[in-house]
Amino acid sequence: QVQVVESGGGLVQPGGSLRLSCAASGNIFSIYVMGWYRRAPGKERELVAAITGGGNTNYPDSVKGRFTIARDNAKNTVYLQMNSLKPEDTAVYYCNADIYTVAGRKSYWGQGTQVTVSS
Repeated sequence: QVQVVESGGGLVQPGGSLRLSCAASGNIFSIYVMGWYRRAPGKERELVAAITGGGNTNYPDSVKGRFTIARDNAKNTVYLQMNSLKPEDTAVYYCNADIYTVAGRKSYWGQGTQVTVSS
């Protein structure tokens, strides 16, 4: 069985920083893309950041320059450093991992972690 578990959310003031972590575990052969998505109340889920196994990254304009994604392939872990946080960054953040197991390739999601930016 594969599990994807996030941690690191919480309440932070505008302008502050948070670091999210996500670890994948189980019978994993390899992981291709790992990413973070978020869903704010009343809005659709959107991509926040993604990173390939080779380290190529992708960010939407809304977070570019403020958020940084990184991964530790040896630990099957991905991180999201969020700086200069704004109230509009408030959302549930979900980790996603494109994982190869004996059963083939599948996209796995974490349970989500709440990030609230408020004074």
